[in-house]
Amino acid sequence: MWKDYSLSYIRKNRASSFSVLAAALIAAAFLSLLFSLMYSMWDYERTRIVAEEGDYHARLTGRIDEEKLELIRGWANVESAVVRKQGAEGENTVVDIRLKDPSDIYEEMPKIAALAGIPENQTEYHDQLLSLFLVRSPRDPDGAMMLALFAAVSVFACIALILVIHNAFAVFMNDRVHQFGILSSVGATPGQIRFCLLQEAGLLCALPVLFGNLAGMAAAAGLLEGINLYLKKAAPDRLPSHFVFHPAVFLLSVLCAAVTVWASARIPAGRLSRLTPLEAIRGGGEFSLKRKKHSPILSLLFGVEGELAGNALKAQRKALRAAGLSLILSFLAFTLMESVLSLSRLSTQITYWDRYQNAWDVMITVKNTQIAPFGKTEELSRIRSLSGVRDVLAYQKARAQRLLTDGELSGAFREAGGFRDGTGKRLVSAPLIILDDAAFLSYCGQIGAPERLDGVIVYNEVRDDRDPNFRKRKVLPYLQEDADTAVLYKYGQEEAVTVPVTAYACQTPVLREQFGVEDPHELVHFLPASLWEKIGETLGETETDLTIRVLAEEGASMETQNGLETPGGLETLDSLEEEINGLLEGYETESENRLRAKLESDRAYDALMTLFGSFCALLALFGISSVFLNTLSFVRQRRREAARYLSVGMTPCSVGKMFFVEALVLAGRPALVTLPLAALIVAWFLKTSYLDAGLFIRHAPVVPVLLFLAAIFAFVGLAYYLGARKLLRCSLTELLRDESAV
Repeated sequence: MWKDYSLSYIRKNRASSFSVLAAALIAAAFLSLLFSLMYSMWDYERTRIVAEEGDYHARLTGRIDEEKLELIRGWANVESAVVRKQGAEGENTVVDIRLKDPSDIYEEMPKIAALAGIPENQTEYHDQLLSLFLVRSPRDPDGAMMLALFAAVSVFACIALILVIHNAFAVFMNDRVHQFGILSSVGATPGQIRFCLLQEAGLLCALPVLFGNLAGMAAAAGLLEGINLYLKKAAPDRLPSHFVFHPAVFLLSVLCAAVTVWASARIPAGRLSRLTPLEAIRGGGEFSLKRKKHSPILSLLFGVEGELAGNALKAQRKALRAAGLSLILSFLAFTLMESVLSLSRLSTQITYWDRYQNAWDVMITVKNTQIAPFGKTEELSRIRSLSGVRDVLAYQKARAQRLLTDGELSGAFREAGGFRDGTGKRLVSAPLIILDDAAFLSYCGQIGAPERLDGVIVYNEVRDDRDPNFRKRKVLPYLQEDADTAVLYKYGQEEAVTVPVTAYACQTPVLREQFGVEDPHELVHFLPASLWEKIGETLGETETDLTIRVLAEEGASMETQNGLETPGGLETLDSLEEEINGLLEGYETESENRLRAKLESDRAYDALMTLFGSFCALLALFGISSVFLNTLSFVRQRRREAARYLSVGMTPCSVGKMFFVEALVLAGRPALVTLPLAALIVAWFLKTSYLDAGLFIRHAPVVPVLLFLAAIFAFVGLAYYLGARKLLRCSLTELLRDESAV
């Protein structure tokens, strides 16, 4: 009986049925798009990390022979132990370890290291890769938890969709509240009515859920390929992102869509099933249009029609709440996204491009090359002699440590709290920046130090951590400048070497490096390649690659070229980069130039804005779709309301004006709510990021925000126009006829 009843109603009331079908299709497509993008992003991040850093969970470094290696491989939870670097006698071996179940890796690896006789501090964990699998590092309790973030976003999306699309089901079901009252009076139970309504929802939504998921996956694939095409020229070295299908993700998407649709239908079905027969026969689903509160502003601006529109909006506030909320959230998300990306671009401009515009023009990374012999090669001399080259510096980095006592610290640093641990001694990181001899002598002349190649120059500044402003760093003298030697320890080892200190400096060479960011107490030492050739065997190895920093002539500067608007500077650096790579033909190199990198950065930001803008537009589409569905479907429920107005002398034009005011208020609320809230959030961002408010105002995304707001007004107005046009074309007799009867 109920099956026949449901099928009959669906066939004879196609407009209401279509609204439910469209809501289910949109919800399923959105969830599928979201899940597909998130899984593809997760897989992209995993692939990138593995490609750049290696596919391992932990790394042991030490003197590991074959016997110890077999002990490691024999551990129950060890999947593989691969020798990454075989050490000669007396040298360290590097072993990459993968576990079958890495969930307890931070508890197991110390035991594995002890089994192999390796100190715990020589164990390196692949925290980035582990975090993708929800394995949290105890050293970083706030570490990246991508899957947890995705789960939270998914739950939020499901709840938001339930709030948005349940209105379509409510309208679909409210049409027959009078009929259900009659059925209840002749013996139909609340459970039977609820089953009937949920059955109809299931019949209507089964195929839309399936096709919506397929459409969402297709949209995700198209979006990712579009991003690849956009970034192909901007970032040619970027690892491309592709759509990745996984059956579990598809099934999860279908399940979440089905649960979302069921929950959306269950809310109004439960409410209707609880109506008493008398309430239902009276028309419990009809909006109450009794004036509860005067609307002085609408009445003043639009007269009687404004007053009636205010009453209608109050009567429909529950039905339109989800639509209004989705519009507010979409506008807020779009506004904040545009604002945050603008802030990020300004921050990058100030802290990177502006800071380094006179620090480097071309950067060459020479793979697997040591600084000591390279500094003597003809290639470096030829680069220095190239036309258009202002300065050249080759350098390489190495790690060391230095033991400091309170007596060595400057008075200003001690007054600021020193190391704040009260031990009186501390082993600090002492990064070594090894310059080619010519560049080191130039640096000595730059700071007024003796031009010697037998000692180190100590960068004698430490950040004052009492000052939170990271943009304008307040620094203090680090050490007293009375020691003429420094004892440098091999990183993590007891081997040490004593080197002369030729100078203490408050100025660094012109490099693309930042010091004291990750570790505010690191003590940087600059030394020539010829000195490193003598002490390098004791202190250990350098990083595998060396860097060549090239400054071009002033004609290629950012200021002269007006920030890429004039192509001359870009062409100059492109040509210079090509020449340098030609001179280094026998080496494996990677190169970039500043203007090209800035151009690629700007394009990447544009791609991000496009991606997030599309997502926000999709969110707004859901809000607007909800308005469409509600407006077009509410026509039937507002037929009697319109009939009353027309019967007391209102013209169709006046009723249309009332709908116009409703649309204006509904579309205007996002602006009234969002703009002040967004201003407060942006002000907080400016405060925490120490950016100048006036600078942001000059670069604020005013045009995109206004265009987005105009689109909201346009589409909401169109929805009301279509609904009102259909309503006002009916006669009084048609308006009073009950079309929901089967």
